[in-house]
Amino acid sequence: MTKDKYTELVKEIDYHMNRYYNEDAPEISDYEYDQLMLQLKAAEAEHPEWITPDSPTQKIGGTAKREAGVKVEHHVPMLSIEDVFTKEDVVAWVHKVHAVHPDAKFSVEQKIDGLSMSLRYRKNGDALQLELAETRGDGLIGEDVTANAMVIPDVQKQLNLPFDYLELRGEVYMSHEDFEHYNETQEKAGKKLAANPRNLAAGTLRQLDSKITAERGLRMFIFNVQDGPLDFMSQHGEALKQLEEAGVPTVPYRICSTAEEVCDAIDEIGEMRGELDYDIDGAVVKIDHTQWRDEFEAGSKYSSGHIAYKYPPEEKVIEIDRIIVDVGRTGKLTFTGEFHDPNTGKPARLCGTSVSRATLHNQDYIREMQIGVGGHYKLFKSGEIIPKLNGCVKTPKEIFEAPKVCPVCGEPLIREEDTADIRCVNPSCPAQTVRTISYFTSRDAMNIMGLGETLVEALVSNGYLKTYADIYDLKNYRDELVDKGIIGKDKNTDKLLGEIEKSKENAPERLLTGLGIRNVGKTTAKTMIRHFHSFDAITSASLSDLMRVDDIGEISAKAIYDFFHEKQNQEIIDRLRNAGLTMEEVDASIDDRFAGKTFVITGTLTNMKRQEAAALIENHGGKVTGSVSKKTDYLLAGENAGSKLTKANDLGVAVITEDDLQTMLES
Repeated sequence: MTKDKYTELVKEIDYHMNRYYNEDAPEISDYEYDQLMLQLKAAEAEHPEWITPDSPTQKIGGTAKREAGVKVEHHVPMLSIEDVFTKEDVVAWVHKVHAVHPDAKFSVEQKIDGLSMSLRYRKNGDALQLELAETRGDGLIGEDVTANAMVIPDVQKQLNLPFDYLELRGEVYMSHEDFEHYNETQEKAGKKLAANPRNLAAGTLRQLDSKITAERGLRMFIFNVQDGPLDFMSQHGEALKQLEEAGVPTVPYRICSTAEEVCDAIDEIGEMRGELDYDIDGAVVKIDHTQWRDEFEAGSKYSSGHIAYKYPPEEKVIEIDRIIVDVGRTGKLTFTGEFHDPNTGKPARLCGTSVSRATLHNQDYIREMQIGVGGHYKLFKSGEIIPKLNGCVKTPKEIFEAPKVCPVCGEPLIREEDTADIRCVNPSCPAQTVRTISYFTSRDAMNIMGLGETLVEALVSNGYLKTYADIYDLKNYRDELVDKGIIGKDKNTDKLLGEIEKSKENAPERLLTGLGIRNVGKTTAKTMIRHFHSFDAITSASLSDLMRVDDIGEISAKAIYDFFHEKQNQEIIDRLRNAGLTMEEVDASIDDRFAGKTFVITGTLTNMKRQEAAALIENHGGKVTGSVSKKTDYLLAGENAGSKLTKANDLGVAVITEDDLQTMLES
């Protein structure tokens, strides 16, 4: 691995650490994250000189948040556990411990998928009283969540143990039943559903209102004694047993003496994970005699004397109930399979989420996988995120065949040559009309605030919109729309009509984006306008002219050429021109002085919004990205620039102010 690739990998892992630990909204699975970390560790093993104190291998993932309380410095650091992925690694680790301590025993425990929390108890009268509950944060500093911990039934407010001080660490989680109840309630209220129990548990523990925490039914397992009397802490299993006897819910565990017993216990946990009412993401193996743990260090961010075995991605068998055929914005048919778990009759539980739908791609895929109603199929999550079928277990009576006519408009469908795509080519198809117009009004295109898909659908069904050109005729029906209440009363209707008029001033690349030409997104549209300067020039361009534009190949060029030479589209463009929309660069003389230069914008700017600064840079040929790297040429820094400024200085990236940018434009 090169140093540049290593730097990019560090940046990618840092991003995903933040999404998981701080935002409770991971974008990749634990498995994919683990694979990235393995790559990083391998690179650092080969190049130890690359390791810095802020490498993901040297730090714990989170930062303390402020939502539920104040920051707290941990009395005992709350470290992570080093992961292993094969039984051979487990056996090797057990043998390493036995080589030093032949009589060592091990506790094998479920690795609960939740949010780590420590509880501090101090003697008050005859019992230990809970005085503080804290989240992990960055491992050294967390946040005080005592008020919320007090309403979790599994958290004991006092312990009848003969100690002066005791600190326990455990995992806060949410059961499948409580998670499903929450989502059912949200769905009935028309609100956003939670992605998985872990994220919901994390967000719930950080609520400002402890009543909300109490309503959502959090649970907790204790899995470690962080601090207390030495004789109590010396044998991990015995300590858990005594805590259990004192009424503390402890993580299920098994004490093992040999590597074989450890592997058997791991297999036992793996076999039962589908039957548990909560999610686990592995099995933890700990040296039972706690004083020996420090002899087996794993690194500054990991607990000594522990390893965590991560199971391979989970798989379930499901039964297909029906296959839904939809028509996309471009007329392409999409296929979605709805299914259930034949053992429970409910959606399949997979990798901590309830799954009842999966994309079936196209007719070729459906035939190859022998997909049909009543068929049974293996289901897994690609990277534990996207549900995918993985082979037929029981064939259906009939393999599904795509319809011959459009399910929305009834017109014949065509299959594109040399592709698996089936399309409706009727430009008046209502399904395409709604999606096409909604895309035209979207933020990346004409950005007509208030004209979203629901309202577009209402205007289409009432006959006011057949193409996006009709949007600019809505003002002629103002009183009629108010009387029918389709948009709302006078105020809302006038507000929307005002937004429509305002959109006429948009830059031509927004209009070009909104036309929805295949393979022409906002970046390509911007490049084309910069190259041709006007719609007339694009219309007049030949295929070879179009292919001279950066990043436009033969397929895209043909799609653009065909669009501008189709009679119906020409009529629509003429209507848009007559309505007063901008179809050429306002200032075609704007130079490309920033061509080939990459900018990052951070902090609060004084004289303009960050979006305006980005547009200014892009209009002069520059590129604006979201993160600082060695490829960044300039960091435009406002007030409170934060970590991006620090990173830019570390990498030697030029840092400029708004005044500097203005000087660069005027020179």
